Amino acid sequence: MRAVAIIPSRIASTRLPRKPLREILGKPMIQRVYEAACACKGLSDVIVATDSAEIFALCQKHGWNACMTSEECRSGTDRVREVALGVKADIYVNVQGDEPLARPEHLDALLSIMKPGVKVGTIYTPCAAEDVNNPNAVKIVTALNGRALYFSRATIPFNRDHHGDLRYFKHLGFYAYTPEALEQFCQWPESELERSERLEQLRFLDHGTDIYAAETPFDTVGVDTEDDLRRVEQILRSQGRE
Repeated sequence: MRAVAIIPSRIASTRLPRKPLREILGKPMIQRVYEAACACKGLSDVIVATDSAEIFALCQKHGWNACMTSEECRSGTDRVREVALGVKADIYVNVQGDEPLARPEHLDALLSIMKPGVKVGTIYTPCAAEDVNNPNAVKIVTALNGRALYFSRATIPFNRDHHGDLRYFKHLGFYAYTPEALEQFCQWPESELERSERLEQLRFLDHGTDIYAAETPFDTVGVDTEDDLRRVEQILRSQGRE
């Protein structure tokens, strides 16, 4: 199957202005994401999707594949879909542009899910103790076959009897879609669950589309604040990935 990664990247951010262009140990954030995606051998192409002339110019300067998209896109997924309309593939991979700790192993795990009959895939990792009750860390519960039962900012499952061996899992914002699933998602209106949790993947579940998930040992930090930037720098240094 031909799999293409699309990295939605917009320059407007209320909490961290010019986020994709912010440097992390000498490299713009978007560069770290792009290089990680390019290192995945299962991808046929990697494309940055942006509404920013400045981000597009940076991509051109470095010879990275990029596409200008409409400023009217409501979400990163809509931006992915706009590029996908002009790029033929069997699988489209949405790699968030604010995931500078992305690794090719994340994408390998994601692509491993996309067998015939699977329309949407994602990944998760064991949830650190400090994130179990953190609403910014999205939790996922899956069935034994890997099908996602629910995603929530709440602490799920609820440990009523305080079992010490209960495991929690953190959802990571990497997605793979078939063309049909991506097109359907962008045509459906925002769902009630999605609006409540501010989690767009719940739109699929609301409409009865199964999402399958694979586990990875590699956690990430989605960057939204200055503190997140500093945390990522510390992690990269500790991992020798400067």
